[in-house]
Amino acid sequence: MKNITRDNLTDTVKSSFAQIDDERQRHLVNRLVHHLHAFATETGLSHDEWREGIAFLHRMAEISSPSRSEFTLLSDVLGLSSLVDLLAARPGATEGSVLGPFHTRGSPWVDNGSNLIRDNAGEPVLIQGRVTDIDGQPLANATIDFWQNADNGMYWQIDDSQPQDNLRCQIKVQADGCFELATIRPRPYLVPTDGPVGELLRVSRRDAWRPAHFHIIVEAPGHRSLITEVFDEADPWVDKDAVFGVRASLVRPFTPASDAATAQRMGLPANYLSVDLPIRLARED
Repeated sequence: MKNITRDNLTDTVKSSFAQIDDERQRHLVNRLVHHLHAFATETGLSHDEWREGIAFLHRMAEISSPSRSEFTLLSDVLGLSSLVDLLAARPGATEGSVLGPFHTRGSPWVDNGSNLIRDNAGEPVLIQGRVTDIDGQPLANATIDFWQNADNGMYWQIDDSQPQDNLRCQIKVQADGCFELATIRPRPYLVPTDGPVGELLRVSRRDAWRPAHFHIIVEAPGHRSLITEVFDEADPWVDKDAVFGVRASLVRPFTPASDAATAQRMGLPANYLSVDLPIRLARED
């Protein structure tokens, strides 16, 4: 490799990774090198631009933490997260949407039918749904990882006034696949703009707003895991999401409800909002 030229560099670099044992990993690295080199060639990337790109990545690493991933946020605003979700879609299954930068594993387990509202301000909401396969058969062993923001639009990771794990939990569905959870209406919010991704949004003159939504991860043995969001159809930003996560099938009405027995059982006031949330999982390939 002592005679590297512009004409042979890309192929030489790709060949240097040819000993990766895993075929899929080898293919991914090969194509990554190919497209990175093509990008630099197509744009005539200068030394100054290359150094600024490296510095941008350094700043992303410096602001990231176990509870905030600036790299995930960059993937979101570039539409890459959404593209991966769409590529993974399976006919008949509930559509996926972005994970977002504020998910952390290990949320507390609570009973199916729990009330997460506690001291939170906001409009009370009852979420009810059923997890099935694409043929409508209940998945009795399904679990749900749920999280959302508070009434001020902030997640607990960036709001010191909230207790840790506020408005998030994990639950197991019932034998018939049904689940219910009492919470509050989510709020639209600005994605974090105090880091490098914020710099990119500002120079692009892009809005940083996300429409109000719930996050959920649904898992069941033998089935593809689902990472998705549920959007409030009344939200003004539902047609202009900063991270391109809205799918028509994930936009749900928040319907006024006042069933006395349900309100008493769930610890809700007489008048609350109801969201119907059916979930369908595809089998693993």
